[in-house]
Amino acid sequence: MKHLIDCAMKRCACDLVITNARIYNVFTGETEEGDIAVAEGRIVGIGKGYAALRSYDAAGKIALPAFIDAHIHIESSMLSPEEFAALAVPHGTTAVIADPHEIVNVCGVQGAEYIKEAVSRLRVEDVEPLQVFLELPSCVPATPFETSGATLSGKETEKEIARDVFFGLGEMMNFPAVLGADADVLRKIEGALAAGKTVDGHAPALSGDALNAYRAAGILTDHENVSAEDCREKLARGLYVQIRCGSSANNLSDAAAAVNDCNFRRFLLCSDDKNARDLTAGHLDDALRRLVAAGYPAKYAVAAATLNIAECYRLADMGAVAPRYFADIALVDDLSSFRVRAVFRRGVLVAEEGTPRFERPRYLPDAVRGTVKTADITPDSFTVRGHGGKFRAMRVTPYGLTTEEKLHPAPQGEIGRDYLHREDLDLIAVIERHGKNGNIGLGLVEGYGLRGGAIGISVAHDSHNLVVLGDDRKAMARVAVLLKEAGGGMACVGDGEDVFPLDIAGLMSSAPAEEVVRRTREIALRARAMGVREGYEPFMTLAFLSLAVIPKLKLLDRGLFDLEKYSFVPLETV
Repeated sequence: MKHLIDCAMKRCACDLVITNARIYNVFTGETEEGDIAVAEGRIVGIGKGYAALRSYDAAGKIALPAFIDAHIHIESSMLSPEEFAALAVPHGTTAVIADPHEIVNVCGVQGAEYIKEAVSRLRVEDVEPLQVFLELPSCVPATPFETSGATLSGKETEKEIARDVFFGLGEMMNFPAVLGADADVLRKIEGALAAGKTVDGHAPALSGDALNAYRAAGILTDHENVSAEDCREKLARGLYVQIRCGSSANNLSDAAAAVNDCNFRRFLLCSDDKNARDLTAGHLDDALRRLVAAGYPAKYAVAAATLNIAECYRLADMGAVAPRYFADIALVDDLSSFRVRAVFRRGVLVAEEGTPRFERPRYLPDAVRGTVKTADITPDSFTVRGHGGKFRAMRVTPYGLTTEEKLHPAPQGEIGRDYLHREDLDLIAVIERHGKNGNIGLGLVEGYGLRGGAIGISVAHDSHNLVVLGDDRKAMARVAVLLKEAGGGMACVGDGEDVFPLDIAGLMSSAPAEEVVRRTREIALRARAMGVREGYEPFMTLAFLSLAVIPKLKLLDRGLFDLEKYSFVPLETV
């Protein structure tokens, strides 16, 4: 402390001075010109005349607090943690609140520990360029109706959440169990609160008594906001509202319509899910651009990406450019483009002009490899027979994640390609891949459009079994084999075959980010050429067709599940 004071009083030389900056003050919304003095990784002063061991000329750029992502699943990028950091940090992000929900559903707690360890090995002058505040997933599995690779009970959660490795409890998606006061679910929440840790939320369209009860349980945040009015009600009940700007979903316009001078400190900016292709264009800097373009005042937006998050999650001395705060700083051109020119963490330059200043040594423990363990699959595994009734088929909302139920006449006997084409259907299968029971759930999808083969993916929210879709049972079997041999991935079989491995838990690739972007684009284009219609991202739409927390009809490894009835239903009805 004496050294920090001596540096602030200009009696000692600082470690770093960032000169000629326009310093944005998140407390006042004002900007002042000056230098930023840094010692021991902390800001000690703002002004002029500091001596320093080294200096960096900001050349008139605006100095903002480095960005914090309030809620993200790193696995959704399909990148290794090291490659995710290499894309996110140059865009101004130096901290994330990470819920490793996907990998823990496959690998258990070891999956979360892998992400933490992989990022911790990155270094610039003994400083981690990205700090990961790791949450313990609350819903493993997400529902009791599917087969996942791991299970975390209330008792196990209570034990794990007390460990230093976990910062808080991840999004509580099982809101029906919270509202029903399920003992095991409440034990998870109570365990987190007893350990002094935060609990993130997932409360789509909860209102009235249900919202009161959800907040009364101690849940702090929500990113599943469906309208401006929904945002306002959740703010009024004491929740922080997370403004989501992800690859699949966002609520920027709703937040812009709901924010005002009284409530802007309760909004937090987050990604939730961000794929590698989108990350190359930007992370929270891109979200800030979009938010301001949507009419959100810049001073509110900056707070939502910095100070608001730090205060919500009790991140001490983070989120501002001011004395005593950590010297986590992003230099940007202006408060509209938010183009990031340089990024500092703890006063160390970790990225400049879009390029990380750290190496990315790959860490790949056995615990996250070889996770696809399906039973033997043959074309007969995908046989569907009718008995003269009606088939239930899923029709996916274009550009969305919800489905509706459509009925089609069921012939007598085995259905073939002629029937599928006549009814505008594809076969779909969810194949248990954790080596537990060999389940295969079979169903039909209307309107997807794929013809002449099959595609498949090992990313399938939230238990991440294999999802295979096609109009040819032989091709579907081949896709399943390719995915197993690759240790997971994305596969396409038609006029030739292609597979892109996701060799880390069947969710992420150990390849460089540039290769992940290129190969995922290539294989998606191959699937599109097989007829997949606009409105459906060929592979990632599949990944959500087994997500049994979004209406209406979804396919699990145990069969068709109707979210409105909250029960399994047969493929054929009378």
